[in-house]
Amino acid sequence: MHATVVHANINDLAEAKRGLDEQVLPTLKSAPGFVGAYFVALDESHGVSVAVFETEEQAKAGAPPEGAVAPGVTMDTIQFGVVIGAA
Repeated sequence: MHATVVHANINDLAEAKRGLDEQVLPTLKSAPGFVGAYFVALDESHGVSVAVFETEEQAKAGAPPEGAVAPGVTMDTIQFGVVIGAA
């Protein structure tokens, strides 16, 4: 399995949550190879997400581009890695 790790700047937490529920999650859930994801607000202006896919290609295809803007959020850095453990 492979993960996409996104660090984001949150401009509006309520708007970010609404956009996540209405736009991001439905799209992500239907993406090929999608396994699961977590979205964490570290504080009111920073967040991180980890989305897991079956293959590296699927992880990269399902990732937003760096600098992308979503409702209430601006993507900062996007990284990819191999999942080496899960609980």
